[in-house]
Amino acid sequence: MSTDPFIDLLARARTASRRLATATPAQKNAALAAIADGIEASIPRIVEANGLDLARGRENGLAEGLLDRLLLDERRLLGLASAVRDVIGLADPIGQVVRGSTLANGIQISQVRVPFGLIGAIYEARPNVTIDIAALALKSGNGAVLRGGSAAEDTNRVLVALIQDAITSVGLDGDAVQTVDEFGREGAGRLMRARGYIDVLIPRGSANLIATVVQESTVPVIETGSGIVHVFVDASADEEKAAAIVRNAKTHRPSVCNAAETLLVHRDAAERLLPRIARELLDDGVVLYGDEQARALEGGIGADDDEIWATEHLALEMGVRVVDSLDEALAHIERYSTRHTEAIVTEDYENAQRFLTEVDSAVVMVNASTRFTDGGEFGFGAEVGISTQKLHARGPMGLAELTSTKWLVRGNGQIR
Repeated sequence: MSTDPFIDLLARARTASRRLATATPAQKNAALAAIADGIEASIPRIVEANGLDLARGRENGLAEGLLDRLLLDERRLLGLASAVRDVIGLADPIGQVVRGSTLANGIQISQVRVPFGLIGAIYEARPNVTIDIAALALKSGNGAVLRGGSAAEDTNRVLVALIQDAITSVGLDGDAVQTVDEFGREGAGRLMRARGYIDVLIPRGSANLIATVVQESTVPVIETGSGIVHVFVDASADEEKAAAIVRNAKTHRPSVCNAAETLLVHRDAAERLLPRIARELLDDGVVLYGDEQARALEGGIGADDDEIWATEHLALEMGVRVVDSLDEALAHIERYSTRHTEAIVTEDYENAQRFLTEVDSAVVMVNASTRFTDGGEFGFGAEVGISTQKLHARGPMGLAELTSTKWLVRGNGQIR
């Protein structure tokens, strides 16, 4: 055993992850059921701890969007417990055959899914992520080491203890899920350099946090991204669809990464649709910044600047721009998109197909709210994050994205 408590924690988590990799689906599901039961039984204790984090956040001037992400009330906790039970109902990915064949010489080969091993996660002010990552890691046979940040430290302390107790209660090794919050910022830095212990690192949070992890980590990183998300209202857009989709995409929960930040409206639809859409957003408390054409159609829209289009507001703020064509909308998205989610509202099939084909983002939508970019909505039970990279995983990350593969070769004495 190391005399370094940080290394000792990682070593125990790695040993536990190897044991978890051989656990049966029934054992893993039993642990998940115990976690869901534990959340429901511990709601008062979790809410109390969360209240301490919220109070500290307000004292420290935490932005409203981050306070909303930090909040765990009874409704959200019941939702988390339900999401964990949804994960139980999903097919276990471990051992699934991706592809296989029998060679001409009789050798049988098959590529099967296996756990990564030990997953690291760095995130901030999102205690729900503690449950989501732990649940998906367990189901996929992985251990997890979590750095949830100082903003949610009290909440995460309770949640990790609950998870460890639940895992231990069904005969598995509770060391499979750990937190390094006690080590502060140094813990995050050391987690990034824990090559040989951590197999893959997943950051979730601000653009600055993600960039820091990507640039400084010696551990392989699955990059999740900020969401400068666009909705383009095409010339042929249906008024009711357009108004409902834009309103939902912006106001349903503005503090999350799949909320729309920019509204683009085709010039031929602007006079018909923009005044209504803008007025509904303004009535919902959204602060709008627009170009000259948008401001001419709705006096409540403020002046834009170059920073508006490159800003992830995570609040009731939005940029509005009138464009002359689909090509101009595509060019704007290409310039400012963070490759997260983009949507078009249109009744023109060819324009819909062009948008789907030409927009290079993790999720591209036609006639649907961007709020559907979510692991739970996609049927994954929960999500580790929204990957905006192109290697291995892209879009909402569920169980399959937490696995690697290996090749199994079965012969009968063949030689080459």
